[in-house]
Amino acid sequence: MSRAQSYAEAVLAIGRAEGDVGSVESDVHAFANAVSGNTSLQDTLNDSAIPAANRMQVVEDLLAGKAGKASTAAISMIVGAGRAGDLPEIARSLSGMIAGERGASYAEVRSAVPLSDDQISRLEAALTKKTGRDVSVRVTVDESVVGGLVTQIDDTVIDGSVRRRLSQMRETLA
Repeated sequence: MSRAQSYAEAVLAIGRAEGDVGSVESDVHAFANAVSGNTSLQDTLNDSAIPAANRMQVVEDLLAGKAGKASTAAISMIVGAGRAGDLPEIARSLSGMIAGERGASYAEVRSAVPLSDDQISRLEAALTKKTGRDVSVRVTVDESVVGGLVTQIDDTVIDGSVRRRLSQMRETLA
């Protein structure tokens, strides 16, 4: 079991104890995405020269009024343990565990733009049909995708991005 999976199990236990697994999952993903998009925040939360209590206070200040107590406690625990850099992997592991308990697969989808609820539902239906299993989709906005989608289900990556298509065209023309 990886370190990220161990932390994901701890976060899941916190969510269960508080009876709010869905909110904790959403909050952990939102915070992981926010940290990934802010190098200054990444540097602060990953700086071992800053006392753990101060880094945890940064988390608590950022999440005050925006996330539940269970989510704030879980994220603070991760940051205090010096694992802020692992937040994206922890979030993915958490979603995979939750989906697995429902007998579903978890798909991480990267898109250049936010997807509507209808688009997400249609994507889940298409992936369910393709894989033969229920699929739970989590969408992350990633401007590097340019256009289209990049989907990862377990070890399978489906790259339908414009960037990938342009790369394939370059290879064909070369």
